[in-house]
Amino acid sequence: MPRYAILEHNHPTLHWDLLLEAGDVLKAWRLEQPPDEYATSVGATEIADHRVMYLDYEGPVSGERGFVKRWDRGLYSEDDDSTADVRSLRFDGERLNAHVKLARMQNAQWTWQLVTALC
Repeated sequence: MPRYAILEHNHPTLHWDLLLEAGDVLKAWRLEQPPDEYATSVGATEIADHRVMYLDYEGPVSGERGFVKRWDRGLYSEDDDSTADVRSLRFDGERLNAHVKLARMQNAQWTWQLVTALC
């Protein structure tokens, strides 16, 4: 199973980076708030792919772009019913154990939608 990480990032304002391993890159979304089991819907923006090293990294970001701290990490799987506009994801992490839909709304805007928290 591929890995994921969620990083708390303080630049330019506080947000959380969702990083999904996809081969030799990380597909990335900026989340407006932490995606815990109480957040049933979180605004997200698709951002540029990241380097795989960020799965295990905490510290300063190059180019004076703040600091990242790991919020969660683990493994994820993508359900067969996923499409380019609605990704159905299951997370098995240190904090997050959930089934989530990541849905494209318009342009680069997405929504993180909690389907169910898993035990």
